[in-house]
Amino acid sequence: MPESPTPRTAGRASRPVRIRGALGLLPALLLLTGCIADAGPEPTMTANSGTAATGSPGVPSTSAPLETTQSSNKAPVYWIGRNDGNAFLYREFRDVPEQENPVTRALRAMMSEKPLDPDFFTPWQSPAKLATSISGKNVITVDVSEDAFNSNLDADMAVRAVQQLVFTATAAAASSGLIDSGQQIQVRVLVDSHTDYVAFGHIQLGAPMSRAAGMVAPVWIIDPQEGTNIAGGSVKITGRSTVAGSKLRWQILRTAGNGDKTPYLTGETTAGTDAAQSGVFTLALSLSSGSYELRVSQADDGGTGQEELNVDTRKFNVS
Repeated sequence: MPESPTPRTAGRASRPVRIRGALGLLPALLLLTGCIADAGPEPTMTANSGTAATGSPGVPSTSAPLETTQSSNKAPVYWIGRNDGNAFLYREFRDVPEQENPVTRALRAMMSEKPLDPDFFTPWQSPAKLATSISGKNVITVDVSEDAFNSNLDADMAVRAVQQLVFTATAAAASSGLIDSGQQIQVRVLVDSHTDYVAFGHIQLGAPMSRAAGMVAPVWIIDPQEGTNIAGGSVKITGRSTVAGSKLRWQILRTAGNGDKTPYLTGETTAGTDAAQSGVFTLALSLSSGSYELRVSQADDGGTGQEELNVDTRKFNVS
């Protein structure tokens, strides 16, 4: 397969591409139309950036285990959200069309749709071409057209955008059972079938990349999702902290018709320490009908104990 003589960057005019149709799905292999180039050097940044494609200065050392296989056909999609002056990755499960394989449709949602939660966003743009495959070595190859890239990102946000793709692709593969979540999984990104593209003007693509520690949000609410309508009675709330055994504070605010919010319930919980459920927390609350906002944060044990750190919020309704 021919290679471009020099790295291409976002912002240049895209050459015409054809939209590919849905891909067939085999037990352990997604068929990718077109060639897959050999892996190049490890992902690198251009000279005008001081960060690495697999991490970022100032981001706490956290991690996110791969999603486990689920029976739901909802696609796990990661978005970017700002928190305490930083930007982290947050996940939503989305209903998506089933014309494409699980990885392709999750990535298409990430690049083409808006998050349910207004606190989140995506810098990606809807591509004319998108295809994926999985090799026997647990490497997901993503081939996307150049029009998916927004050229107006700084280096730090470019790192997060690439990791947003890596997290979404690996989550979709693991949750759909295409990859064993207990094994290492990597993602290689081609742009118009080439390995030499400089994404967002900062990150050299083409070599396999893994999930970067520190990118996922320190605290995130899993359920309920933003805007969910829940039957009255016992409401189950689940979430995750990246620090197993950490103390978390939660608060339920009741929202009036005019938008005013008043404290309704408050409490503390501890993130799980069990290996299979590391960092997970669960609450079962009895709520009457109405509109609510849930707030969960890490306890500030090193300070006054009153400050909310790494807050995640979620609005939902109880019927």
